[in-house]
Amino acid sequence: MTPPVHNLIGVSRGQLRHVLASVGVPEKQLGLRTRQIFHWIYIRGATRFSQMTSIGKDLQTTLEKNFSLARPEIVTEQISVDGTRKWLLRFPQDDGQSVEVETVYIPESDRGTLCVSSQVGCSFHCSFCYTGTQKMMKNLTPGEILAQVLVARDSLADYQIEGSADSGSLASPSGLPTTGRRVSNVVMMGMGEPLLNFENVKQALLIALDDDGLGFSRRRVTLSTSGVVPGIHRTGDELKVALAISLHAVRDDLRDILVPVNRKYPIAQLLDACRQYPGLSNARRITFEYVMLAGINDSMDDARELVRLLKEIPSKINLIPFNPWPGTSYKCSDASTIAAFARHLHQNGYSSPIRATRGQDIMAACGQLKSETPVIPLGK
Repeated sequence: MTPPVHNLIGVSRGQLRHVLASVGVPEKQLGLRTRQIFHWIYIRGATRFSQMTSIGKDLQTTLEKNFSLARPEIVTEQISVDGTRKWLLRFPQDDGQSVEVETVYIPESDRGTLCVSSQVGCSFHCSFCYTGTQKMMKNLTPGEILAQVLVARDSLADYQIEGSADSGSLASPSGLPTTGRRVSNVVMMGMGEPLLNFENVKQALLIALDDDGLGFSRRRVTLSTSGVVPGIHRTGDELKVALAISLHAVRDDLRDILVPVNRKYPIAQLLDACRQYPGLSNARRITFEYVMLAGINDSMDDARELVRLLKEIPSKINLIPFNPWPGTSYKCSDASTIAAFARHLHQNGYSSPIRATRGQDIMAACGQLKSETPVIPLGK
């Protein structure tokens, strides 16, 4: 029986073996064909099966009839004055509607970081975060997560496709990393809470880490959580990627407001899970994200308490100047306050970089992601 047409982006190795068997690929060829197709989808960026020149034309035709490699629609692509890029992507759904998410690319001379979304909207409603003002709509599938990476690589000409009429046709954008991959790092820090969509995020990241998939090293993949404690150990044990914690406060009463999941998993419980993170060491530190809010969490008492809380946890502390968005009452701490806060952390042995604000002119900075029309009928 011929399987229904569906997109092979995000399909696991085991699932791909099964669908190949279902269209008549002999058992003894399944391992080879799975590796080849993975390589073409993720390493070479194939968008059509006819580009897969290492497999026979009969199999190319069979795959073309039964499956798809379609990308989501790019609704908008915005480029900041600092080179940051933001894509609004539209994904069709089985119910005839579509959903939209935002994905952000941040280029630097030595790396290119892609900020990937895991959900449409967010259920946590962190009070300083623009995404939190959007209703939670759905978990993204593994294919919808990985498609964000493929769209970025397409747009940035981050691979070339053998045998394709399109090969070499994309201009090389300026302001990109000078060596290596243009998308060299992936951070699960876009819309949504990755640990509330763990199974789909896990499948996507395992493909991203697969040498025949996207081929990222674990040290270049980071998962950020607001503090879903049960998923933290699983992240270290099953994915072994870098971990980032959206902390933002040193007292439970304040964190309950800023990051409401704290009411379920308070600071002491969260930090205990961090201390037990598999593989934690000075060479594999946890990153704690701390947004700087004027008069809210930026006092020297806060800095001292942060040092006390993180004692004996190998960690790095990213200080994030608050990025404003329409309707917020929060303001960013002034530069001197942030500098003094960072200086205290540094004097106590913590790496405490102040994150440069990127893409603010296109609402692509940290905490500013939100899709304007989360669910719309197809064809509209």
